[in-house]
Amino acid sequence: MNFNYIDYYPDPRFLGPQFPLPSPPSSFPGSPGGLPSFGGQQAPTAPPPAFVPQQQTATPFAVDPGAISLCLFRNTYIWLRNGSNFWFFPIFVGPRSVAGFRWNGRFWTIFGIDTRRIVSFTCF
Repeated sequence: MNFNYIDYYPDPRFLGPQFPLPSPPSSFPGSPGGLPSFGGQQAPTAPPPAFVPQQQTATPFAVDPGAISLCLFRNTYIWLRNGSNFWFFPIFVGPRSVAGFRWNGRFWTIFGIDTRRIVSFTCF
């Protein structure tokens, strides 16, 4: 088969209104000098409290999204079914998931999890 390629440069008069493109970030999330972001929401600028709260009574079923939504934009301690536990800063709660920032001991990282994996939580 033979293909003919023609360079095409549109006439700017027919392009319609032009909008400026957003400028790229000065640094990528998690890189030195840059804080992670999630949908425009910045990670907390301070570390979480320096203590581990005592776990309350564990729930036998999935965590209710309505209950954890009361912890939005607050330091929240989470215990998972697999035994993991950590500080979390939730910024979004969906029907079966929660997303935000997880403290890894040094800095906040973007994190999301299915609420069915959470045993219990407490927020401050």
